[in-house]
Amino acid sequence: MTGRVLVLGAGPVGQTTALLLARWGVPVTVLDARPRRDAVGSKAICQQRDVLDVWDSVGVGRAIAERGVTWTTARTFHRDRELFSTRFADRGRSVFPPFVNVSQSETEAVLDAAIAAEPLVDVRWGHRVTDIAQSATGVEVSTAHGVLTSSFAVACPGARGDDVRAMLGLRFDGESFDDCFLICDLRTDLPGGRTERRFYFDPAWNPGRQVLIHPCPDSTYRVDWQVPPDFDLAAEEASGGLDRRIRRVIGERPYELRWRSVYRFQSRVVDRMRVGRVLVAGDGAHLVSPFGARGLNSGVLDAENAAWKLAFVLRGWAPAHLLESYHDERHAAARENLEVTAATMRFLVPGTPEEARYREDVLERAAADPDARAAVDSGRLAEPFWYVDSPLTTPDPRRPFPGRPARGDVPVPAPGVLVPDCPVTGARRLRELARTGVTVLVAPAAATPAVEGPVTVHRIDELDPGGLLTEVLGARPDEYWVLRPDAHVAAVVTTVADLTTALGRLFAREEAYA
Repeated sequence: MTGRVLVLGAGPVGQTTALLLARWGVPVTVLDARPRRDAVGSKAICQQRDVLDVWDSVGVGRAIAERGVTWTTARTFHRDRELFSTRFADRGRSVFPPFVNVSQSETEAVLDAAIAAEPLVDVRWGHRVTDIAQSATGVEVSTAHGVLTSSFAVACPGARGDDVRAMLGLRFDGESFDDCFLICDLRTDLPGGRTERRFYFDPAWNPGRQVLIHPCPDSTYRVDWQVPPDFDLAAEEASGGLDRRIRRVIGERPYELRWRSVYRFQSRVVDRMRVGRVLVAGDGAHLVSPFGARGLNSGVLDAENAAWKLAFVLRGWAPAHLLESYHDERHAAARENLEVTAATMRFLVPGTPEEARYREDVLERAAADPDARAAVDSGRLAEPFWYVDSPLTTPDPRRPFPGRPARGDVPVPAPGVLVPDCPVTGARRLRELARTGVTVLVAPAAATPAVEGPVTVHRIDELDPGGLLTEVLGARPDEYWVLRPDAHVAAVVTTVADLTTALGRLFAREEAYA
């Protein structure tokens, strides 16, 4: 029988982990310290196309997308002048928009319904973890209700998971930013902007600081104001200042204040995302500012990475040291997110007079100067991490990774990159096909190889006789494309011998990675 996995935390990352493991046939017990689900506030709202794709693999991607508001354009303003707008690329033909906005509580409700219908997932509320112990064969997690044992665990305790991090002996190094951000969910009727995210630098109604406006479902808008470190929400509400602040954005039209909160953002990452038989995911592993929507989106990609690797180990398809690649890949992704969001925060909240002068100069020139426009940083929106340096990736010298793509663009298909999506035969999509296991795509002039294990072979010309797939990949006639179970490209090779080596690397069978 496949071993059980304990998931510590029932937020969206824990929920996703549990559903993905169950999809692989792995039984899961989810523990959460809270007595029940929180149902207040939008919290994380901006879900990226590739995350919707992950959720689609467990049957909820379209439901979450349909509950959300689709937006395709990010507009950036300086005072009363629009500097530029960004639309988002799709190298394939995805069924999902670049982003949807939907409150975290709505997302959790959809995921809860899927979990309730999944017999392999057992959720236990009111189970605060008090100790975590490991042996050579499993994990023991203690709660007030007793001790639970499992083969492995995935810790998703969220931003306030200090106790779980301490039990695992983890550092959580980083910094906190001085300025705070006031967040309000407003139900009102704002004309225009229902398909746009709008970011304002130094508007007249928040001088010297920033405002971000996101459309949300049910005629609701999420508005974020940058406010001073000593901002007092209770005092602002009591004085009528909060109403005046809102009126400066929406005018005299009626509104309902549905939720408000004040945050001081942090930038932190654990020193290890694998501790023996425990993998750490989501905000429990990394915290970033929300400008760029990299928190929940990155956490869901943690969940997918952890789930397929745990499943491969538990089902005997790969050795346990495959799990070390979880740390290698997702810790690198977390560091990338910290680098990107820390640069954003330095632009939003200059720490020195020189940084402030630089920002003002860039904003003044950006309306007319493309170089200055590229330097404006209101948050580089979430994107999948490219595993080009992963031990599981076989480099292709014909397809060197060119580095971070331009804002709004995506990398060209190459080893380490998430494969573009497109329709294939059988009313399926390429990413849907890839997420069934390891997939080998065979170009027309290449011989069909014999393979073992959870590997499926498809000929490209049979998957797509019209040639769209070949065009999307940029595939050459003699190639083999190896896709991982998370739809990233593991290798592009031209011989069966190189294919065998690439599959060995992907399954962590090489001695060098042991």
